[in-house]
Amino acid sequence: MSETGKPEWWFYHLKRTTLEQAAGPLLEKCLERGWRVLAVSPDIRRRGALDQALWKYDDQSFLPHGQAEAAGLDPARQPILIAEKSDNLNEAAVALLMDGADMAIHAPYERCMVMFDDGDMPVRNKARQLYKSASDAGLTTRYFQQTEQGGWKEAG
Repeated sequence: MSETGKPEWWFYHLKRTTLEQAAGPLLEKCLERGWRVLAVSPDIRRRGALDQALWKYDDQSFLPHGQAEAAGLDPARQPILIAEKSDNLNEAAVALLMDGADMAIHAPYERCMVMFDDGDMPVRNKARQLYKSASDAGLTTRYFQQTEQGGWKEAG
């Protein structure tokens, strides 16, 4: 948990790149902090695309990960676990929510990161609901928009 014992909610509004391209650097920063990550999406295509993107992320580094439903995989051993459900099988400190994945506002994580594409209105609206709920609950919320270069700038 965070210093307050409550999760921080960080929102990433994609405008320039795909989610798969933007997720790599964020996940790398999580691992550098010693945090395990549970990446949740109800979309099987997204889970497969993220898996492939992480294999190709950077020739100079490796982001260890696996898909929860892969045969023979031990989810508990995965620093980054890509899953359909929000069951924290790898004891993650961070939850990455994609494609409108839902999670309780007071979920037992250090940080909940919500990534959403500018053009996907249902998912964007879900992110707004989560932001409002977390903010109304008095939790730390931060909102980032993607820059022209693909990085992040905190907004409002």
